[in-house]
Amino acid sequence: MLLGTDAFRRLCEARDLLREPGDPPLPVREVARRARMSHFHFIRRFHALFGLTPHQYRIRSRLERARILLATGGHSVTDVCMDVGCSSLGSFSDQFTRRTGAAPARFQRTARALAPSPGALPPPLFPGCLSLMTALPAHAFRNFREANDARSPIESEVPYANQTDQPAGG
Repeated sequence: MLLGTDAFRRLCEARDLLREPGDPPLPVREVARRARMSHFHFIRRFHALFGLTPHQYRIRSRLERARILLATGGHSVTDVCMDVGCSSLGSFSDQFTRRTGAAPARFQRTARALAPSPGALPPPLFPGCLSLMTALPAHAFRNFREANDARSPIESEVPYANQTDQPAGG
Protein backbone atom coordinates (compact mmCIF):
# COMPACT_ATOMS: atom_id res chain seq x y z
CA MET A 1 0.00 0.00 0.00
CA LEU A 2 1.66 3.20 -1.18
CA LEU A 3 1.42 6.23 1.00
CA GLY A 4 1.54 9.73 -0.46
CA THR A 5 3.33 12.60 1.24
CA ASP A 6 0.03 14.27 2.20
CA ALA A 7 -1.31 11.10 3.85
CA PHE A 8 2.04 10.57 5.58
CA ARG A 9 1.97 14.13 6.96
CA ARG A 10 -1.62 13.70 8.20
CA LEU A 11 -0.76 10.41 9.92
CA CYS A 12 2.25 12.01 11.63
CA GLU A 13 0.04 14.85 12.85
CA ALA A 14 -2.47 12.27 14.10
CA ARG A 15 0.34 10.50 15.96
CA ASP A 16 1.18 13.80 17.67
CA LEU A 17 -2.48 14.25 18.64
CA LEU A 18 -2.54 10.76 20.15
CA ARG A 19 0.60 11.50 22.18
CA GLU A 20 -0.92 14.60 23.84
CA PRO A 21 -2.52 13.73 27.18
CA GLY A 22 -5.52 16.05 26.87
CA ASP A 23 -8.36 16.12 29.37
CA PRO A 24 -10.30 14.22 28.11
CA PRO A 25 -8.08 12.72 25.40
CA LEU A 26 -9.34 12.89 21.85
CA PRO A 27 -11.20 9.75 20.79
CA VAL A 28 -9.59 7.79 17.96
CA ARG A 29 -12.61 8.57 15.75
CA GLU A 30 -11.95 12.30 16.19
CA VAL A 31 -8.25 11.88 15.41
CA ALA A 32 -9.20 9.92 12.27
CA ARG A 33 -11.62 12.68 11.26
CA ARG A 34 -8.87 15.30 11.66
CA ALA A 35 -6.59 13.11 9.52
CA ARG A 36 -9.40 13.12 6.90
CA MET A 37 -9.75 9.32 6.89
CA SER A 38 -12.48 6.92 7.88
CA HIS A 39 -12.08 5.35 11.30
CA PHE A 40 -11.14 1.86 10.09
CA HIS A 41 -8.99 3.10 7.20
CA PHE A 42 -7.11 5.33 9.68
CA ILE A 43 -6.47 2.40 12.02
CA ARG A 44 -5.17 0.22 9.15
CA ARG A 45 -2.94 2.96 7.76
CA PHE A 46 -1.64 3.97 11.20
CA HIS A 47 -0.79 0.35 12.04
CA ALA A 48 0.93 -0.16 8.67
CA LEU A 49 3.06 2.95 9.12
CA PHE A 50 3.92 2.86 12.84
CA GLY A 51 3.53 -0.84 13.71
CA LEU A 52 0.95 -0.16 16.43
CA THR A 53 -2.74 0.61 16.45
CA PRO A 54 -3.64 4.15 17.58
CA HIS A 55 -4.87 2.81 20.93
CA GLN A 56 -1.65 0.83 21.51
CA TYR A 57 0.39 3.88 20.57
CA ARG A 58 -1.52 6.07 23.01
CA ILE A 59 -0.96 3.60 25.86
CA ARG A 60 2.72 3.23 25.03
CA SER A 61 3.31 7.00 24.90
CA ARG A 62 1.48 7.46 28.22
CA LEU A 63 3.61 4.80 29.88
CA GLU A 64 6.84 6.29 28.48
CA ARG A 65 5.87 9.66 29.90
CA ALA A 66 4.93 8.03 33.21
CA ARG A 67 8.35 6.34 33.43
CA ILE A 68 10.07 9.68 32.91
CA LEU A 69 7.90 11.44 35.49
CA LEU A 70 8.32 8.66 38.05
CA ALA A 71 12.09 8.55 37.62
CA THR A 72 12.87 12.27 37.49
CA GLY A 73 10.15 14.28 39.16
CA GLY A 74 9.01 14.59 42.72
CA HIS A 75 5.53 13.36 41.77
CA SER A 76 3.46 10.75 43.54
CA VAL A 77 2.12 7.78 41.58
CA THR A 78 -1.38 9.29 41.70
CA ASP A 79 -0.10 12.60 40.30
CA VAL A 80 1.68 10.78 37.48
CA CYS A 81 -1.45 8.77 36.74
CA MET A 82 -3.49 11.95 36.32
CA ASP A 83 -0.71 13.80 34.44
CA VAL A 84 -0.47 11.16 31.74
CA GLY A 85 -4.24 11.16 31.16
CA CYS A 86 -5.39 8.06 33.02
CA SER A 87 -8.49 8.41 35.15
CA SER A 88 -8.14 5.23 37.21
CA LEU A 89 -5.13 4.59 39.43
CA GLY A 90 -5.88 0.86 39.46
CA SER A 91 -5.92 0.47 35.67
CA PHE A 92 -2.83 2.67 35.34
CA SER A 93 -0.92 0.57 37.90
CA ASP A 94 -2.05 -2.65 36.22
CA GLN A 95 -1.00 -1.48 32.74
CA PHE A 96 2.29 -0.08 34.02
CA THR A 97 3.11 -3.32 35.84
CA ARG A 98 2.23 -5.52 32.86
CA ARG A 99 4.25 -3.44 30.39
CA THR A 100 7.34 -2.61 32.47
CA GLY A 101 7.52 -5.55 34.85
CA ALA A 102 7.41 -3.44 38.02
CA ALA A 103 4.68 -1.63 39.91
CA PRO A 104 4.87 2.17 39.58
CA ALA A 105 5.95 2.76 43.20
CA ARG A 106 8.65 0.07 42.98
CA PHE A 107 9.84 1.46 39.62
CA GLN A 108 10.02 4.93 41.19
CA ARG A 109 12.07 3.75 44.18
CA THR A 110 14.47 1.80 41.95
CA ALA A 111 14.90 4.61 39.42
CA ARG A 112 15.51 7.23 42.09
CA ALA A 113 18.02 5.02 43.86
CA LEU A 114 19.99 4.66 40.62
CA ALA A 115 19.84 8.34 39.67
CA PRO A 116 22.37 10.68 41.25
CA SER A 117 20.96 13.30 43.56
CA PRO A 118 21.11 16.90 42.31
CA GLY A 119 24.39 18.59 43.13
CA ALA A 120 26.19 15.33 43.88
CA LEU A 121 29.42 14.57 42.08
CA PRO A 122 29.34 11.68 39.64
CA PRO A 123 31.25 8.55 40.67
CA PRO A 124 34.91 8.70 39.63
CA LEU A 125 35.69 7.06 36.33
CA PHE A 126 38.80 4.96 35.83
CA PRO A 127 39.98 2.46 33.21
CA GLY A 128 38.48 -0.99 33.43
CA CYS A 129 41.92 -2.62 33.46
CA LEU A 130 42.53 -1.07 36.88
CA SER A 131 39.39 -2.66 38.25
CA LEU A 132 40.63 -6.02 36.95
CA MET A 133 43.90 -5.55 38.80
CA THR A 134 42.05 -5.46 42.11
CA ALA A 135 41.11 -9.08 41.51
CA LEU A 136 44.77 -10.19 41.34
CA PRO A 137 46.14 -12.05 44.37
CA ALA A 138 48.40 -10.19 46.80
CA HIS A 139 51.54 -11.95 45.54
CA ALA A 140 50.94 -10.89 41.91
CA PHE A 141 53.56 -8.89 40.01
CA ARG A 142 53.91 -5.20 40.65
CA ASN A 143 55.79 -4.37 37.43
CA PHE A 144 57.06 -5.81 34.15
CA ARG A 145 60.48 -6.79 35.55
CA GLU A 146 58.82 -9.07 38.10
CA ALA A 147 56.67 -10.51 35.34
CA ASN A 148 59.80 -11.35 33.28
CA ASP A 149 61.51 -12.89 36.32
CA ALA A 150 58.48 -15.06 37.01
CA ARG A 151 58.44 -16.67 33.56
CA SER A 152 58.71 -20.43 33.37
CA PRO A 153 62.25 -21.86 32.88
CA ILE A 154 61.48 -22.79 29.26
CA GLU A 155 60.36 -19.23 28.46
CA SER A 156 63.46 -17.74 30.12
CA GLU A 157 65.77 -19.67 27.76
CA VAL A 158 64.20 -18.01 24.70
CA PRO A 159 66.31 -14.96 23.79
CA TYR A 160 64.46 -11.67 23.37
CA ALA A 161 65.87 -9.06 21.03
CA ASN A 162 64.60 -6.11 23.04
CA GLN A 163 65.50 -7.45 26.47
CA THR A 164 67.96 -5.01 28.09
CA ASP A 165 68.74 -6.65 31.40
CA GLN A 166 70.43 -9.87 30.16
CA PRO A 167 72.94 -11.54 32.47
CA ALA A 168 76.63 -10.89 31.74
CA GLY A 169 78.26 -13.29 29.30
CA GLY A 170 74.97 -14.19 27.61
